[in-house]
Amino acid sequence: MIRVDPPEWTGRDDGPGPEHLRWHRAVLPLSAADRPGTALIGFASDEGVRRNNGRTGAVEGPAALRRALAPLALHTPAALYDGGDVRVDDRDLEKGQAALGESVAAAMGNGHFPIVLGGGHEVAWAGYLGLDRGLGADRTRTLGVLNIDAHFDLREERVPTSGTGFRQIAENEQAHGRPFHYAVVGISETGNTGVLFDRAHRLGVRYLTDTECAPPAVERVLDFVREFVASVDDVYLTLDLDALPAWVAPGVSAPAALGVAPEVVQAVIDTVAASGRLALFDVAELNPALDADGRTARVAARMIDRIATRRSTL
Repeated sequence: MIRVDPPEWTGRDDGPGPEHLRWHRAVLPLSAADRPGTALIGFASDEGVRRNNGRTGAVEGPAALRRALAPLALHTPAALYDGGDVRVDDRDLEKGQAALGESVAAAMGNGHFPIVLGGGHEVAWAGYLGLDRGLGADRTRTLGVLNIDAHFDLREERVPTSGTGFRQIAENEQAHGRPFHYAVVGISETGNTGVLFDRAHRLGVRYLTDTECAPPAVERVLDFVREFVASVDDVYLTLDLDALPAWVAPGVSAPAALGVAPEVVQAVIDTVAASGRLALFDVAELNPALDADGRTARVAARMIDRIATRRSTL
């Protein structure tokens, strides 16, 4: 595991003034932060994907997400910072997850809102470690995990993988006498075995399948999200890009045959961002080597931009 300093952000420059502002001109190193803002932290890892027998390449996800974010126009003033990457390059996933947790907790401790750029979905356990610490070891506020994903990621394996993160979170919450509040939008019935559905039911997981998330049903989806968010104090929102249709997001380890339309995903993200309860956001499973025309990175960048510019702190 190594820590990598943030890269220099570059891109098109149309002129001075806020009317020409793009992400690459707004982002500053986290070390130069003079006020609270949004802190981007990369988790360059696909070791969990490798352990889960998936297609590797997500280790390059953070760099691709930054490239996709750089040219986006900024219409809302925002304090944006880049905290660099935690890179897992020695197969020591557990050490890398602990290090990312430290970075997330440190950002929260300095008043920043963390957005983690994955990386495989092993980022879930890593981000949770930081959030758990950032919210306080003796926290009494309830935490809800909202996952936009085709998979439950509740696997029981000998070692942590990209498919075990939410089972690990469940075990840690229960070990501390706290309820496990977990909801998933976009579950693929054919992508999860009966064992995983049974485990989800035993853990009280709330979910909507991909077929229940079709655009005509968007209000039902948003009602589901609002009800879940209202039931907790703080929300960890995680977007696994394999929840999106394969023709929208081909650059993932396991492309979705059906998936959830990007308009629905964006509506979910906007709803959570406006709730005033969002504590952590991450994007997982971008594999640039599989990303035709960079389209997965671009749709992910749009979602990140929505969170960074629309998040309410009410």
